[in-house]
Amino acid sequence: MKREERASGPDPTAPALATDAQSASGRVGRASSGVLALACAAQFMVVLDVSVVNVALPSVRDALGFREGALPWVVNAYALVFAGFLLLGGRLADLYGLRRVFAVGLALFAGASLVGGFATSPAALVGARAAQGLGAAILAPATLTLVTTTFAQGPARTRALATWTAVGSAGGAAGNLIGGVLTQTLSWRWVLLINVPVGAIAIAAAFALLPPTRPATPSTRGRLDVPGAVLATVGVTALTYGVARGPVRGWAQPMTAGAVAAGMLALVAFAVVQARFAPAPLMPPRLWRVRAISVGNAVMLLAGACFIPMWYFLSLYMQNVLRYDALETGLGFLPHTLAGMGAARSAPWVIRRMDARTLILLGTAVTGAGFLWQSRSDAGSGYALGVLGPGIVMSAGVGLLVTPITATVTSGIDTRDAGAASGLMNTTRQLGGALGLAVLVAVAGASDAGRVPADPAADHGRVFLAMTAILLAVVAATFALPRAEDAEAGPTPREVRSKRGA
Repeated sequence: MKREERASGPDPTAPALATDAQSASGRVGRASSGVLALACAAQFMVVLDVSVVNVALPSVRDALGFREGALPWVVNAYALVFAGFLLLGGRLADLYGLRRVFAVGLALFAGASLVGGFATSPAALVGARAAQGLGAAILAPATLTLVTTTFAQGPARTRALATWTAVGSAGGAAGNLIGGVLTQTLSWRWVLLINVPVGAIAIAAAFALLPPTRPATPSTRGRLDVPGAVLATVGVTALTYGVARGPVRGWAQPMTAGAVAAGMLALVAFAVVQARFAPAPLMPPRLWRVRAISVGNAVMLLAGACFIPMWYFLSLYMQNVLRYDALETGLGFLPHTLAGMGAARSAPWVIRRMDARTLILLGTAVTGAGFLWQSRSDAGSGYALGVLGPGIVMSAGVGLLVTPITATVTSGIDTRDAGAASGLMNTTRQLGGALGLAVLVAVAGASDAGRVPADPAADHGRVFLAMTAILLAVVAATFALPRAEDAEAGPTPREVRSKRGA
């Protein structure tokens, strides 16, 4: 009775307890904001370096003496290794601790940037870009894992993912702006050297903000699926290499055909090993049984085939067709950056009024309208009609599209699989970008960023018409995604695992 009276009566300590709770909540909120800022800064660096060298390519070619056909490897070396190691990078955080893996990725990325910034030969620069790609493959999944493990699923996570997406979108567009400004005012070397101080600050912040985490599953701590890691890396790398080489050397050339065949064979073997033999799979098969993950990653693959090459071809259009210099080209991307960030930040507000699948369709439609407009641009269009107008429409569509896709493929994930799911999503996006760039380079008919084709405006138009066609496939795949109510009613990965004994 006394206990009941005390429980139901006024508690003289309640104000103090409430104050303590509010203080703790404030500390947690500040800590979460700090982690989000750190994740976004690292993601910005990773995405930035996909496109930051685009504007600098002519200067790089002249300074280091790249031969005809070799210049795209300044871009491809980064993308190739990045895509090849993403699955492994994602799983490392699950097995060895998020803070440790995050710091290692940052250190490798910054160190490779330092080496590349002082490169004196094409081989040294391409090698440094490949090492950057390895650091990015470790770092990129960790940034998304930081977001998904810091914020609970729901509106808070959606807002955090929107911020993460906005920063990533800004990195893709800002890469051209920053690359142009640095190349014009300092040197092309600073497009790489700028990562060194930023990386050092981020490493210090990681040790200050992130706890010394441990793997989610003690029984698998330190057990890396080595056969799966080798097969996934070889498969994605060989396939990406083959499709990047095809438009330049020819698809029937033995090295090209052999790389594509070896990549596909390794990926098939990877799937068998994951399903049948791996005690701690690099990519747990249970994830593929969740329709939002399997179909969502297919949507991301197709979308990546447009969004990553988009910056490459827009940079060539401004330099080869409109005859802009590096600084003018970089500044020309500023509206793209602002439009993409604004649209991504508005995505959570839109998601509250329509489900993710509908927003993906809306974003695809807006992006497609921008692609069609861009395909009609020529030398007489000028900046307003040839870059500014279509650029704002395209970037707004991309900003609306990426957040709901990311939210879909990371929903309902068990904590111990967060890194694997993040690595998978980043892999599909980067692999899509590599495949898309190879196909679109063939469509454009230009194999080197330094060579101006006979009719660059016509090639530009064909590329963006091809991107519009790819978006039709995005629409078709989106209809296979579960609706919000279906996803909520469907089994979680934990439930699927318990039912099937995975």
